[in-house]
Amino acid sequence: MVPVFAVRRRIHHGSALVALTLFLAAKAALAQSPEAGAADAKRGIITRTPELKVGKVDHDRLVVRRIDVVDERGVIRAVLAAETPEPIVDGIQYKRQFPVAGLLLFDREGSERGGVAVADIEGSAAAVAQDHVNGDAIGWRVMPDGSVSFQLNERAPIRRDPSLGGHMTAGSGPQRISMRVAADGTPSIALNDRQSRPRVRLTVTPEGLGALEFLDAEGRVVQTLAPEAAQSSSSK
Repeated sequence: MVPVFAVRRRIHHGSALVALTLFLAAKAALAQSPEAGAADAKRGIITRTPELKVGKVDHDRLVVRRIDVVDERGVIRAVLAAETPEPIVDGIQYKRQFPVAGLLLFDREGSERGGVAVADIEGSAAAVAQDHVNGDAIGWRVMPDGSVSFQLNERAPIRRDPSLGGHMTAGSGPQRISMRVAADGTPSIALNDRQSRPRVRLTVTPEGLGALEFLDAEGRVVQTLAPEAAQSSSSK
């Protein structure tokens, strides 16, 4: 049982802390002239003394499977989870290609718009993504074989399905730009057509020479521009 004098002392200390907080806030407000306040308002400044840190850590460690961050309307805006929920597009939830653990971000309507995650596939894969309103937009991937890739996708056409009550359907737009370091270390930057087929590729040959390759629809290299290689051949 807590002694009465201890309770009174805690109440006293709490009241003193509140009084000190109010005093410091009033002092800061008085230190700023009306002219400075008007100037700050024009510059879009809300306050010159925002909260930058907390006074005390509530717990040194939390052990949970999932944490949801919601906005003032109760809409989930971020999820940190050991296995994240399946993706949501315009109020409809779809099956993810493979389970992932990490952080997901959502727009004000509750649609998934990106995240940072580790995929639960053999060898594991790390990914960072940002999404269009209806599908993948930008993605980084670090794959189990050691390859690293970065993709930029065109947005798929916006379509609403009457059978889904007019909700927007999820869709994958074509991959238009791909940057990649292959598992063997070969770097490349590819520009793709609307079927995600590489048509122009900038790379470095195994000999260490820069090359620009043009490819056909089947992925065959039909022409290569490698100035250093041509100079080397002519000098022999």
